[in-house]
Amino acid sequence: MDKTNLYDIGYSDEYKEEARKYEENLCPGRVSAQHKKMYKVITEEGELHAEISGKLGFSAASLEDYPAVGDWVLLDRISDVNGNAIIRHILSRKNCFKRKAAGTGNELQIIAANIDTIFICMSLNNDYNLRRVERYLSIAWDSMALPVIILTKADLCTDLSEKLIELETVAMGIDVIVTSSINGDGYTDTQKFIKKRNTVAFIGSSGVGKSTLINKLIGEDILATKEIREDDGKGRHTTTHRQLIVLPEGGVVIDNPGMREIQIAASDLSMTFSDIEELEEQCHFDNCKHEAEPMCAVRDAITNGTLSIERLTNYKKLQREILFEERKKKMTSGQLEKLKMIDMMGSLGAYKQARKHNKKIKR
Repeated sequence: MDKTNLYDIGYSDEYKEEARKYEENLCPGRVSAQHKKMYKVITEEGELHAEISGKLGFSAASLEDYPAVGDWVLLDRISDVNGNAIIRHILSRKNCFKRKAAGTGNELQIIAANIDTIFICMSLNNDYNLRRVERYLSIAWDSMALPVIILTKADLCTDLSEKLIELETVAMGIDVIVTSSINGDGYTDTQKFIKKRNTVAFIGSSGVGKSTLINKLIGEDILATKEIREDDGKGRHTTTHRQLIVLPEGGVVIDNPGMREIQIAASDLSMTFSDIEELEEQCHFDNCKHEAEPMCAVRDAITNGTLSIERLTNYKKLQREILFEERKKKMTSGQLEKLKMIDMMGSLGAYKQARKHNKKIKR
């Protein structure tokens, strides 16, 4: 890689000022890839291999404390000719897109750091799913980045107008770009969000066309691409790790492996479900659950067709997930298991009845 103007890829005077607080002779760089304990970092002299210092690793209390793709870091050198560079410090993140890490613990995983825009990519075939859009939007708004919806494979869709109308009911005010790899539609529309100093993160299921779109932006096929399977509409994994790519005309994109389902770590439901929250303010009871209560504005909206039951159900589901994640931080494993069972059965009374029934069977 030729010399890089770090300001073109997101460096700022604020980062420069923060870097002065640390020891001298450290060099700034941006994490472009991570492979287990090894990192690739872009410096003004090019891309190099790096690893974290023992002190940084020792002080890390969780996955969030390790460098992530998109982070600005301080290194001990700008060349790895004589060995891997050492990452000494991580500069403050202006924001990040994160999800719950795989497993049953409370760990959070940083998907991308210091981002300006999130492209939520969804194919106009079997991958098209309004409930998934709501989930992605909730997490995107929480990251404080601007969400944009990219609909791919428009050439495979026979009811595009209908789908756009449906999408408007869950993504009010969000920019929607329709693309096709066959005729090239939509690619120029994406470029207005990609400019010098800006970072765009791509998220979506496997095989929806994220890598194809990035190849178009780069101007050459540097990322492998695969299609969604025709038999079940599911994608094949092409991108196997996150990577930050500097575009020829300036700006940065972050490509992520496909995520069919993303577990919520934190989210902003107020932006994604603003219509439901406005209706809740009109309910007669402050603690209305929108089930059988009288004078419920939310149920009235479902009855008159201005709100779908599916949207309300997903709203409640995401609320439960957020509440469960908050409670997990304070509960023992036994308490968590009990809470899971109560959520599955719908109420504490149903949970107690099931326990009584099980005790009778054991006798």
